[in-house]
Amino acid sequence: MIEVSEQRPTTRRDAQRNRQRIIDAATQALASGQDLVKIEAIAREAGVGVGTLYRNFPSREALVEEVYRSELARLCAMAPHLVTDLAPPEAMREFMRRYQDFVATKRGMAEALRAVIASGAITSGQTREHLSGAISTILDAGQADGSLRADVRPGDVTASMAGVMLAAADPEQAGRMLRLLVDGLLTTR
Repeated sequence: MIEVSEQRPTTRRDAQRNRQRIIDAATQALASGQDLVKIEAIAREAGVGVGTLYRNFPSREALVEEVYRSELARLCAMAPHLVTDLAPPEAMREFMRRYQDFVATKRGMAEALRAVIASGAITSGQTREHLSGAISTILDAGQADGSLRADVRPGDVTASMAGVMLAAADPEQAGRMLRLLVDGLLTTR
């Protein structure tokens, strides 16, 4: 008797690379303040045809959603690495600096992102949950070594970071305000 194994179709490696190149090109365009009006430019920068782009992302909103999710996941995945490599206060500073970069990318996709949020594909609650999980990792490390206050809740830090980014007049002010936020998390030994 011949045994037939069920195999799931896998995405070819070159297709996976093309998809990632599209995401990377779109992320770069958004981070530089460009709008996604010129899908052809994104495809050209990724080194793929427009058809390949649309096979992966059938709409502009689908591409923006993927860029957003990818950047959020990348940011949050850094937290464990940061606490391994840096003291918790420095890890928190670096996380907030990278959060500021993430927000800058979001500003580049603001118009298209509004449509994605309106569709319910991405919610602010999901974003806060991911960010709070990453911040919790850093706070836990700082609370364990006594460098960060034990009475701080991850959700409060997440809300404070968002508030800073909304209130800041420019990136320099946002950076200063985020550093003040970290200073407020330190224990007074």
